[in-house]
Amino acid sequence: MSGQAYDSNNIFGKILRGEIPCHRVYEDADTLAFMDVMPQSPGHLLVLPKAPSRNILDADPAVLSKVIPVVQKLARAARQAFEADGITVIQFNEPAAGQTVYHLHFHVVPRYEGQPLKPHSGQMENNEVLAANAEKIIGELGN
Repeated sequence: MSGQAYDSNNIFGKILRGEIPCHRVYEDADTLAFMDVMPQSPGHLLVLPKAPSRNILDADPAVLSKVIPVVQKLARAARQAFEADGITVIQFNEPAAGQTVYHLHFHVVPRYEGQPLKPHSGQMENNEVLAANAEKIIGELGN
C-alpha cells in the first residue's frame, strides 16, 4: 500500500463537486454513477462513493457497504439495457494494479460472447452516444 493521502483535486473529486460535467446515471446520498467517457464497451459506467478514499485499501467498510449494492443494481440495469451476455466489474488499487484516478471507483462493463473489450485508450466517446447510453440504463432502473 502506498500510504498516500487522498487528493480531492482528482477528476472524480471535481465531478462530485460539479466542477466537471458527467453523464449521470444514478445518484443517492452516498453514491454517484456516470458513464465512462472512454468506454471499453457500450454502456461502460463508473460507480463511486461520495466519501473520499483513494481506493479499496483505505476505504471505510461502512462506505463499501453502501456502494456495493449500487454496483449490483447498476450492473443488472446495464446488462438489461444493453442486452449483454455478462457484466465485468473491475476495481483497481494503486498504480501497479492499473489505477489512474485516485478516488475509489468501480467499472461496470457490459460484455458479449466472443467480443474483446476495446482499450481504455484516451479515445473519448461522442457526448450524444454517452447521453443516449445513460438514458438506456436510467430507463432500466425503474424496472
